[in-house]
Amino acid sequence: QFPFGRRLPCDIYWHGVSFHDNNIFSGQVNKFPGMMETVRKITLSRAMRTMQDLFPLEYNFYPRSWILPEELPLFVAEVRMMKDRNPSWKPTFIVKPDGGCQGDGIYLIKDPSDIRLTGSIQSRPAVVQEYICKPLLVDKLKFDIRLYVLLKSLEPLEIYIAKDGLSRFCTEPYQEPTLKNLHQVFMHLTNYSLNIHSGNFIHSASVNTGSKRTFSSILCRLSSRGADVKKLWSDIISLVIKTIIALTPELKVYYQSDIPAGKPGPTCFQILGFDILLMKNLKPILLEVNANPSMRIEHEQELSPGVFENVPSPVDEEVKVAVIRDTLRLVDPQKKKRKDTPAGLPLHYPALLFFQACFSKETKETGEIMRHITDPIPCRRCQGVEQAPEAGEELPEAALPSLCLKQVFPKYAKQFSYLRLVDRVAALFIRFLGVKGTTKLGPTGFRTFIRNCKLSNSNFSMAAVDILYIDITRRWNSMGIDHKESGMCLQAFVEAFFCLAQRKYKSLPLHDQVASLIELCECRLAALRGKRLVWGCG
Repeated sequence: QFPFGRRLPCDIYWHGVSFHDNNIFSGQVNKFPGMMETVRKITLSRAMRTMQDLFPLEYNFYPRSWILPEELPLFVAEVRMMKDRNPSWKPTFIVKPDGGCQGDGIYLIKDPSDIRLTGSIQSRPAVVQEYICKPLLVDKLKFDIRLYVLLKSLEPLEIYIAKDGLSRFCTEPYQEPTLKNLHQVFMHLTNYSLNIHSGNFIHSASVNTGSKRTFSSILCRLSSRGADVKKLWSDIISLVIKTIIALTPELKVYYQSDIPAGKPGPTCFQILGFDILLMKNLKPILLEVNANPSMRIEHEQELSPGVFENVPSPVDEEVKVAVIRDTLRLVDPQKKKRKDTPAGLPLHYPALLFFQACFSKETKETGEIMRHITDPIPCRRCQGVEQAPEAGEELPEAALPSLCLKQVFPKYAKQFSYLRLVDRVAALFIRFLGVKGTTKLGPTGFRTFIRNCKLSNSNFSMAAVDILYIDITRRWNSMGIDHKESGMCLQAFVEAFFCLAQRKYKSLPLHDQVASLIELCECRLAALRGKRLVWGCG
């Protein structure tokens, strides 16, 4: 641990909260630049909405969402319209503060007029979503699933999913929302940090009972009832891949800003926490993505008033130790140098060589995991390894537990690559940013994009291009988007690109309009590059 910063270069850097060290020029970092901003509720909802506009059927696993306060009038109007069309529709909505975590500030409403329009809504924007009223119940309780996903690489895209996860239960029997029970958080909200304060919360030594269980125990139970567990897993894998595809354009913009191409810098990987709800028909619904999922494998137990003790949690240990261990195995930079293991280092796994945990509030959690992985006495999941290897001795892969992380991309790339349209739009955006280290496109960069792709004509002059840029940029900046830089952010560029596509290919559906314009731009830029190469040779 380096509470005051590091002095020597490392192979693996483990930051607690976010990517925050600009002096790393090599090795691997366990955080992507901009990940925390990208998975915030509002940014995630915008990314998913863009994909829903392009691929409505493929992205129907994310609830319909509105962003407050700017979309409050739209929310009110759309709900009124839907009620007029179907008078029997009795919706419930859930309001989630953008920067909230652990259930903080979440509440349910039955009507748009019930939104708590206090002064804080401006300083603390939120997302309002349709509430899933018919979730799958186990023991009459609502629950969600926390799955751990390793984003091992952004370019090329590489995704792994843990084969097991956590099932986190509410602590009061579920009833569909009514005006009388909307406030009962222990019935409606599955957040562990909320339910642990319920008198009904059960800490269990078993992985298939209590208020927190392994997801595999739920699957076994569903399988015994005749459910198609293979299809469920397939749907979850599809959900994860599609969500990552929706997030990668924004991540690439942040990545090139913090680690510009052509300059020395680290590569990145990150463990994400996907929170998923199962509907009664076993359809998975994405609730949110957590950039910093808790890795604690203990919980506090009150021995006497005011006196607490940390007690091991078998469920957390079962899942989380394997995730951390196998993440390090996958990103192990020392695979070819195992014989260079420093003498006296008590390692179960060579992947831990030169591991650094940068000091932060999360270091304690990481430390708990690290003790389980590096302790010479094997933990429950490592009984196959009787003792730590001698210094300089290679630990055979066969002696390790099988990987709990399953690669899903690029393994299934052929099935999902057609969804990566916005990735290609982001590549155009990055190409015309101009100044390295920036995340916003200036007016000159936008005009250069239009000229080089030959998108202006007699019906769409460069003056009209400037007006389009100003209108869209001004509106996005008024939404409270990052004001550190002036210019057009990626989301604003995507909107402008969609406008250009609709203008040029009026008779086609939106997906085909965007795809056609991308191909046109890529083709014209490739031709321009070829001409410049010829001029250079001449």
